[in-house]
Amino acid sequence: MMDFLMSEDGLETVYAWAVPLHATVILAEMIYSHVSEAKLYSGKDLATNVYLALMNFGLDLIMKAFAMGVMFFFYHHRIFSWDLSIWYLLACFVITDFAYYVLHYVDHRSRAFWAVHITHHSSEFFNLTTGFRSPVLQPLYRYLYFSPLAFLGFNPWHIMVAYAIGQVYGTWVHTQTVKKMGFLEHILVTPSHHRVHHACNVKYLDKNMGMCLIIWDKIFGTFEKEDPNVPVKYGIYPKMPDNRPDTVLFYEWRKIWKDLKQPGLKFTDRINYIFNSPGWRHDGTGKTVRQYQKEYFARQAKKKEQQEYQKEQKTA
Repeated sequence: MMDFLMSEDGLETVYAWAVPLHATVILAEMIYSHVSEAKLYSGKDLATNVYLALMNFGLDLIMKAFAMGVMFFFYHHRIFSWDLSIWYLLACFVITDFAYYVLHYVDHRSRAFWAVHITHHSSEFFNLTTGFRSPVLQPLYRYLYFSPLAFLGFNPWHIMVAYAIGQVYGTWVHTQTVKKMGFLEHILVTPSHHRVHHACNVKYLDKNMGMCLIIWDKIFGTFEKEDPNVPVKYGIYPKMPDNRPDTVLFYEWRKIWKDLKQPGLKFTDRINYIFNSPGWRHDGTGKTVRQYQKEYFARQAKKKEQQEYQKEQKTA
């Protein structure tokens, strides 16, 4: 059974089980949204989610042989060999989850990769189908983050099964219907954590980038709790002019191209416009997420000081 699950057939098995589970849970959320008048869904937004998911799936199929070939090349030259055991599978799952965290971190901090990933954040709705609003072009490079795991001796099929299981879980956290999950909030990426990740509030930007385990965010300083005093606003800022599939796909690429066409740019400026943090500008007029958050937290600290001072004055 273990050999079957952790194989190419095992990968197909994970997705075969996931499809009816996803369909059931999504239908339940849609019914809840309708009955409670929560307005969690929009027909146009749902259509865009499905369209992007299908495009991503198609490119994934096209890239599958090449991506697995690269990963098996590294596996053939692996520096370690492991016996198949529960501890090996657990280690494979944990290290695959970490590789995804690194991938996701780069997607947010480097503009070219953000141009791919922005599709996933472009919706102003947040429901289970948002998990299918895929970064369409990600299959072109995703395997590069998992190849080092193969070099360490983890079988590429095992890596991809672990990633598929993570994807299934990662879809379920795209919901507003689950508020908190008790002690699991300290271990797993929960719906509350992922609502923060999809927010365009300055406080929440580039936070909670894990897929299954929240420990990576806590270790590397990208964790942020959902604050009841700062209601989540979904989408991106500035928002896209429309929700057409071509706009969603090429929105940031068109902005990059516009920046690259500026006259008199140095070669290093052009490279920075492609790979530096979103918001970077060669003339210093732009602001990155880190700069926005530095200013935000400075304002919050000053506001808190003023409130404490006023409180002291009243009690004096």
